[in-house]
Amino acid sequence: MPSYRASFFETPHAAVYALMTVTVLASGFCFIQAGGPAASSELLYRYGGMYSTAIARHEYWRLLAYGFLHVNFVHLTMNMLCLVLWGGHLERRVGPAYFLIIYLCAMVFGAIVGNGIHSTPYLTVGASGATSGVLGALLCLWILGKLDVSFDFFAINIGLNIAFAFSNSRIDWGVHLGGFAAGLIACALLDLVEKANPYALRCKFPEVVKVNLTLLACVAALWAWSGQAQAIAAGVSGWGMAIVAVIACCAVVKLADLALSMKKGLAIVVTALAVANAAAVMLSGWTLASSCTPRWPTGSVPLDNFLVTFCPNLVLISGLAAICAAAVTLWLCSNEMSRGIADVGFVGTSLRAERNRRHGL
Repeated sequence: MPSYRASFFETPHAAVYALMTVTVLASGFCFIQAGGPAASSELLYRYGGMYSTAIARHEYWRLLAYGFLHVNFVHLTMNMLCLVLWGGHLERRVGPAYFLIIYLCAMVFGAIVGNGIHSTPYLTVGASGATSGVLGALLCLWILGKLDVSFDFFAINIGLNIAFAFSNSRIDWGVHLGGFAAGLIACALLDLVEKANPYALRCKFPEVVKVNLTLLACVAALWAWSGQAQAIAAGVSGWGMAIVAVIACCAVVKLADLALSMKKGLAIVVTALAVANAAAVMLSGWTLASSCTPRWPTGSVPLDNFLVTFCPNLVLISGLAAICAAAVTLWLCSNEMSRGIADVGFVGTSLRAERNRRHGL
């Protein structure tokens, strides 16, 4: 895809809005429980704050959870402002699927780098690492000549962030720098992947398919870290699990590629994704059952009431949620479903032609 001339501000798109919504809801939930515009360290720790021994204790879910929590309203506002200012440019340029991959990679590796730098106990929350990764990815595109913005864009944004960081002694530099580097590297690797894809894949995947496969991969990764997966794969090393997961993901992508090249293949893929989403929701509900107990007080009356209702009726509620997930998938992919049903062979041809025209991001 050729570079485009970008203005200083780009209107946000779907993935940015979705991340903002989840982040505001998660942080707002903590603020409501705290009874004010700031959350206590105890609340932030309970709901996913990253701390010094989290990795040693195999609490890997915190590598993602911490990025959706914030200390106070000002902290939340600053990070969401950065996401709006930079996220629109990146999502427009690479699409929502690759945007989510870059954002989540920056969030995870920012936490890992921050954890490695700290030599004393700490507690970190905030989307700063992920938003820094967005800026790093934009810089990568600019270096590759695939983003037409002036140098002033980076000078102003990086300069303001450095100035703000120096004005606040509580800024976690490790998370910022780790996220920035991760975003830059992830974007460069995705560019290489896109250049190699014409040799491995037949079709250009529609964005809704790419986003759905990305989210399913995230769910699979979280499940692989869960106790259930470790019990099933007892005696298998961590690297062995990782290799199996990578092979499985590659196989799923190739199967989707082969299906898209067939007549009515787009409708088949959308239907398969709806079924997979329903299964993921159902399995997630069963996974939560191992730690679900209505006797565990969260401090939130609505959440406690939900646990009291959910835990004794796990199968029923998980089944209803799975049906809803399938229905939502079909609704969001209604255009692709209609296009696939009406296909007489042209969709696969057009997707193959589009793949051959692409050279990198």
